[in-house]
Amino acid sequence: MNKEKKGSWLLFGLTLIFTIIFVSPLYFSLISAFKTNGEIMRDPTSFPSSLYLKNFVTLWQKTKFPEAFLNSVILTVSAELFIILIIPIAAYALERNKSKLSGLIYIYFIAGMMIPFQSYMIPLFKELKVLHMFGNFFGPVVIYISGATAFGTLLFTSFIKGVPKDIEESAAIDGCSNFMIFWRIVFPLLTPCTASLVILNGLGIWNDFLMPMLVLPSGKAKTINVEIYSFVAEFSSRWDIVFAGVICGIVPILIVFVSLQKYFIKGITAGAAKG
Repeated sequence: MNKEKKGSWLLFGLTLIFTIIFVSPLYFSLISAFKTNGEIMRDPTSFPSSLYLKNFVTLWQKTKFPEAFLNSVILTVSAELFIILIIPIAAYALERNKSKLSGLIYIYFIAGMMIPFQSYMIPLFKELKVLHMFGNFFGPVVIYISGATAFGTLLFTSFIKGVPKDIEESAAIDGCSNFMIFWRIVFPLLTPCTASLVILNGLGIWNDFLMPMLVLPSGKAKTINVEIYSFVAEFSSRWDIVFAGVICGIVPILIVFVSLQKYFIKGITAGAAKG
């Protein structure tokens, strides 16, 4: 019992240390967002002397942040919609139609997870230019969809295995097509899995910096992270505006995560049980 208690306390201590490490940047950003640039430079760790809201007014009225915010929403929502429309039904087709070809396609998708993005980044950008997708929203959206295919297929196929085929056969007897069977019967049962994929990919797309920085046209507002990066200059930096932008970028994705949290936890635990 003493060994178990010592192990529990050790695990709790390590968890607390890692929690502090991960929460500290968020705390620092939050207090800095309500301070003037002078206060931040003078004492970064102190509490703000007053609730200074001018940072947010300047951010939304005197910078390109509103356009960048809208661009981030467009990229995230459009990519997520296509991911939800394409990947689940592709995984359903691979799982329910067992053949050598479907097996090879499944392996091909999974193999995509093993190739780092940096190894094919330059050829990918050249391909986007050839297809006239460089410098507009189509390029990043297509890349986000293709990037989510491997993990999404793996995730959905593991969940679809747990869906009884009897209910699909009953629906087929009643005259439902395969398309109707999936969207009306199977897909609603995959809600935890869908929520998990939406959250994981949504976080990645919303927080992405490299793709919008390189693909979207220069001289115009790009996305939140790229716009925040532009506030940091070589000789002068507006840290008050930077941290205000960071907080504004965190709030939407935090709201989405809290709203889908119960489904996300169900998806993770169910995936672990199936694993």
